[in-house]
Amino acid sequence: MKNNTQKSQEYVDRLIAMLDKREHKSAKLNDIIDVLLQVSSKLPTAKNPEALVMRLINYIRSVSLEDQLHYSKDEENLIIKLEVIGQKAGLNGQYMADFGDKSQFYSIFERFPKH
Repeated sequence: MKNNTQKSQEYVDRLIAMLDKREHKSAKLNDIIDVLLQVSSKLPTAKNPEALVMRLINYIRSVSLEDQLHYSKDEENLIIKLEVIGQKAGLNGQYMADFGDKSQFYSIFERFPKH
């Protein structure tokens, strides 16, 4: 049976593949794809993968609302599955950050992609 890290990795990678296939990508959608790639690379070594996933979901929801992005049924189902995993982080996964700030997923030593 897969653990939350493995499930999260699978869902994130599938979501990246789906979003990357879109013909027309806005700058904000490209930002979401960048963050998904960043989270995908950090999940295997994350100390608290549920909290990382919760930050990811908060970011996706915030940016999507701001840019009025819409998702296919399959894309939305993956986001909901990630949301369920993120909810396991409890209150420790929540913090008072700007949910729409892409930089929260990058350390000071990592290249920050700008579109």
